[in-house]
Amino acid sequence: MNETNALQALAGALTSGSIVTVDLTHTLDPDFPVIVLPPEFGQCARFRVEEVSRYDERGPAWYWRNFTCSEHTGTHFDAPIHWISGKDLPDAAVDSIPADAFVRPVCVIDCSQESADDEDFLLTPEFIVAWEQTHGVIPEGSWVLMRTDWSKRSGAEYLNMRDDGAHTPGPTGDAVKLLVEERKIIGFGTETVGTDAGQATHLSPPYPAHYLLHGAGKYGLQCLANLDELPPTGAILVCPPLKIKNGSGSPLRVLALVDRSAA
Repeated sequence: MNETNALQALAGALTSGSIVTVDLTHTLDPDFPVIVLPPEFGQCARFRVEEVSRYDERGPAWYWRNFTCSEHTGTHFDAPIHWISGKDLPDAAVDSIPADAFVRPVCVIDCSQESADDEDFLLTPEFIVAWEQTHGVIPEGSWVLMRTDWSKRSGAEYLNMRDDGAHTPGPTGDAVKLLVEERKIIGFGTETVGTDAGQATHLSPPYPAHYLLHGAGKYGLQCLANLDELPPTGAILVCPPLKIKNGSGSPLRVLALVDRSAA
């Protein structure tokens, strides 16, 4: 099948409904939680919106607003330049990442029951290999998403902060090494406020998802939703961030294309 016919087949499947589009994005509003860092550090800004006009004396025929937020507010993309390990890599900001990175196959590793049983659950290489025994080896160049159903939480329960910091699931350093060095994934995503576990400062290296992914020129997605609507394999992830000059990341709308028979 040539390229034109492949695109025509995709268009036909989309219009017929045999391929469905699943929205993996939280609504961006002022109440959505953002990551909380120790007070000595700069903080992530929440989403804020200001009305400019709404069919009134400020603009009689139009409605629009100004908004402000961090590059890492809401469902958002992490570029390699976000972390010190990726700061000197080429094409490491959101405006210079090759566009084909934003449309790729996706694998979803279901850790929802484990995360329900243990809020500090850690994804390990052994867990990944066991998943592969059922679903096949993760293809090179894929996105890998860690399903925890954490997106069903809200407010304080979502951040799950205690005196010693956040308690949320995430990957171990060895799991990230396996995905990056052996499976050669293009990026890793989570439903929590960050790609790392809440207590990842105690892992080796600290914050392994950020340090190892971005040091290898890979990408991150966090604050994802509706991962329970995706099959383990076979879907296509669509996740282009805003093209911000030298951007370390960006809020975005993440979509997945799913064969209806597999949904």
